[in-house]
Amino acid sequence: MVTPLPTHIRQQFHQEHKDILAYWQRYAPDPVNGGFYGRVNYQNQPDPKADKGIVLNARILWTFSAGLRHTHHDEYRPLADQAFQYINQYFIDPQYGGVYWSVTAKGEPANATKQLYGQSFALYGLSEYVRATNNPTAKAMAQELFRLMVKHAYDPKRGGFQEGLARDWSPTDQLVLSKKANQETKTMNTHLHILEAFTNLYRVWPDKSVDTQIRGMLDAFTNHIVDPKTYRMNLFLNDDWQVRRTAISYGHDIEASWLLPEAADVLKDRALQKRINDLGIRMARAAADGLDPDGGMNYEYDTVTGHRNRERSWWVMAEAMVGFYNAYQLTREQQFLDKSLQSWEFTKKHLLDTKNGEWFSGVDAEHTVLGKDKISMWKCPYHNSRACLEMLERSEA
Repeated sequence: MVTPLPTHIRQQFHQEHKDILAYWQRYAPDPVNGGFYGRVNYQNQPDPKADKGIVLNARILWTFSAGLRHTHHDEYRPLADQAFQYINQYFIDPQYGGVYWSVTAKGEPANATKQLYGQSFALYGLSEYVRATNNPTAKAMAQELFRLMVKHAYDPKRGGFQEGLARDWSPTDQLVLSKKANQETKTMNTHLHILEAFTNLYRVWPDKSVDTQIRGMLDAFTNHIVDPKTYRMNLFLNDDWQVRRTAISYGHDIEASWLLPEAADVLKDRALQKRINDLGIRMARAAADGLDPDGGMNYEYDTVTGHRNRERSWWVMAEAMVGFYNAYQLTREQQFLDKSLQSWEFTKKHLLDTKNGEWFSGVDAEHTVLGKDKISMWKCPYHNSRACLEMLERSEA
């Protein structure tokens, strides 16, 4: 859906996207061990011994593939190729399939468990690489990864996916995002990014099996993950979808408010689109409670203790831009456009590092900079570069 933005705002997003990718071109590549550094601090100094995570590497693959596809600038092809080749050589498990969670700086398996969050981002990055390059090897890898995820982690009885498995796809207690001891075997976060990956895979491989899984995931969100009274998401659940821990994640709520409609859109099912769009609008309205008057969005709220985490994280602000803009496109309500652009103004003022490049990890309620890394297992170029591209693509007249 095209909704034009003012020319000067579009120019800002064009430039910011270019600046983000330029930073990663300059500071991310590891010239000694190959691939990309696992950690680079705020002074742009790398830690050459840091482990390298699949989430970081897959998001780099997605970022430069998406940049190549959107801009058609050949300068982004080398890093997309480099990321693909590194994942193919070092992260793919040659014995059991799937991808490791992390490898050492030299590429040896560090954490070989099959976390579904990691599998989903590998699939997301591979499918975007296929969109940009039509690489047949990458497409075959994406198809195989999808099949392995469904074969080993899908719950055919209750729906959804297990949080994580051992290297050989057997049960494990080593979960990255949740606590197995508390029966947190299914999480909102992992399911959101599995859905995101399946959606992107469907764009390059519109197979019936992918269609079925997307519909199943949307059912899981509407029936189990999104609370029908508050339109906020339950974060940690057990095998039977019973809630194990309560909290509000404002960033994930606003992110899901546009990722769920995106998934419905690729299936071209009008009834489904309408139902999920309505849900997305309600989720965006609920997530707006996390905004402060300065335009910053709080990170999390614990409904049991009443504690509010007022950190304004880089990824939360990026998703707020897109989520509220999507709600504006669906409703034409000016308040949503205002919230989207206010998120961008907050980001420009408080999160962009105008001295050393890229974005800070976050700021607190007084706008004091938090964190210490520009590149890490979790600090990646995907949320912020994607926000720029989404805003541009959604507003191209």
